[in-house]
Amino acid sequence: MQMKTLFISDTHLGSSHAAVPELIDFLTEIKENPPEKIYIVGDFIDGWKLKRNWYWTNDNTRVLRKLLGFIRHGTEIYYIAGNHDEFVRDFIDDFALFDLGSIHIGNEFIHETVKGDKILVLHGDCFDMVCKYANWASHLGDIGYSLLLNLNKFVHYIRRVFCLKRWSFSKAIKKNIKSAVSFISKFETSLVKYSKDKGCAGCVCGHIHTPELRFTEDGFMYANSGDWVESCTAIYEDIEGVFHLYHHPKD
Repeated sequence: MQMKTLFISDTHLGSSHAAVPELIDFLTEIKENPPEKIYIVGDFIDGWKLKRNWYWTNDNTRVLRKLLGFIRHGTEIYYIAGNHDEFVRDFIDDFALFDLGSIHIGNEFIHETVKGDKILVLHGDCFDMVCKYANWASHLGDIGYSLLLNLNKFVHYIRRVFCLKRWSFSKAIKKNIKSAVSFISKFETSLVKYSKDKGCAGCVCGHIHTPELRFTEDGFMYANSGDWVESCTAIYEDIEGVFHLYHHPKD
């Protein structure tokens, strides 16, 4: 697996539900052939969870050290602010802080692929009307999502006892409840239109924890890097300019 560019999002460091061991394994695997660029596509640190209940482990610190280790090998890191780490936007707005050597900070970036195409990279929460106009409801939804994840832990344990595959309440809701399916569809449609208006041939986003890589009829690429809470996924561009959706094994 030779990566030219890596896109990861929604690692939610600071949350007890973050799949930190799996993320460390993944970063360790790719360190032998480090990518030229790493885009952190929002919600890298879960500021919401840390405000409610401080939770930070040595493994969380190891993730930071491993990412900084890539810089020593010449990797450029692009940090995009999300809604859970919106405090980063204060540095952008108040201090006009955009570059720290090999670390670049912004709300969105345009990535040029090996083939010369322009790809818009952003978290995507600006297309979530709940986040945009009813932030309190978004926080309430986050608490509900955490409750589902706690219930998932119990279900995973029972299913492992009976040698059954993993099953997720939150993923089942996204796939089977009409309002959730409609929300994801509207999110994707709005983001695609916004990216096309900027003259881009594709986009990479995060936010909705739904990994996806597909092309529309006119050849536009929509990619969502998923998350490192349940999915353990990433998007990467190989040395020939082909994009892939990567799934890291969990459990």
